[in-house]
Amino acid sequence: MITYSDFEKVDIRVGRITRAEPFPEARKPAYRLWVDFGPEIGEKRSSAQITVHYTPEDLIGRQVIAVVNFPPRQIGPVMSEVLVLGVPDADGEVVLLSPDQAVPLGGRMF
Repeated sequence: MITYSDFEKVDIRVGRITRAEPFPEARKPAYRLWVDFGPEIGEKRSSAQITVHYTPEDLIGRQVIAVVNFPPRQIGPVMSEVLVLGVPDADGEVVLLSPDQAVPLGGRMF
């Protein structure tokens, strides 16, 4: 069990994917993502193993939910700055989490 103050330490925000491209250097099929979190946080990079359900073209403009306060992590030649969140489908493939209505970029989850 964690406390509410523990939960508050995780900074989860909404962003919009502005660019997505294949990431052929990844060990498992993945995309490189650029996600805009609005003026306070700006644009951050990530990689995501979401190739089963999404194409790069499908991702552009999509709002996503991401953890923005993990330290950057080197994934091959990509420095991942945020963790885009998803849940597994029945086959274990990632389905992205996103708001069901358009919301302002950078909005914090609570």
